[in-house]
Amino acid sequence: MATAAPSAAARIAVVTGASSGIGAATARRLAEAGYRVVLTARRKDRIEALAEQLTAAGHSATAYPLDVTDRAAVDEFATAFRTVGVLVNNAGGALGADPVATGDPEQWRTMYETNVLGTLNVTQALLPKLDASGDGTVVVVSSTAGHATYEGGAGYVAAKHAEHVLAETLRLEIVGRPVRVIEIAPGMVRTEEFALTRFGGDEEKAAKVYQGVAEPLTADDVADTITWAVTRPSHVNVDLLVVRPRAQASNTKVHRES
Repeated sequence: MATAAPSAAARIAVVTGASSGIGAATARRLAEAGYRVVLTARRKDRIEALAEQLTAAGHSATAYPLDVTDRAAVDEFATAFRTVGVLVNNAGGALGADPVATGDPEQWRTMYETNVLGTLNVTQALLPKLDASGDGTVVVVSSTAGHATYEGGAGYVAAKHAEHVLAETLRLEIVGRPVRVIEIAPGMVRTEEFALTRFGGDEEKAAKVYQGVAEPLTADDVADTITWAVTRPSHVNVDLLVVRPRAQASNTKVHRES
């Protein structure tokens, strides 16, 4: 007789990059859905404040400062768990918008290490724990940049293409095991930090990304999408879900109001 999958209330959801934006919003949504949320990010103060807010609201949340590019630290983090129900690989980001000819190799390296190797590190470390749960889910938060190119974005696009391939290959390699692999690929999302970080704190450049777009996606829109995919019945695997605002038809075609 098949055993029932453990309830959401008894399961742990690890969210990387949970200090702001999509990661923080996803942690909130999963906590509201009954998961015991573990928030990880480099900014200790941010995740501790969010964990306190969630706990005060009656949810279960723990903060764990972590740099996903530090493999030794990730491996140590993984020892804290016997099983994990959900892993949301959200840590990442973009740096710069230079053409290939003049792009900064250090920015490329940082983007690759955070988006790709960070996802690899945490997934490898926690995959045995996801297996042990008997009903695990790996979520990779990639980007529409992982599915189409655009000028001035090659470094980020290359990293997100690699992250997409990581998710797609993992799905092939572990089919038959009790772990789902879900990729969520958001398009234009307006958060407090993404574009600002990309342009080195230049508020004017950051604002131009969203100029004239009436309603870009919000972090909560993406978090809602992630939570919906995670909470489907165990036999349902959302291999790839692309989510964009209505105003965005592709990476390079966006309706902007005058």
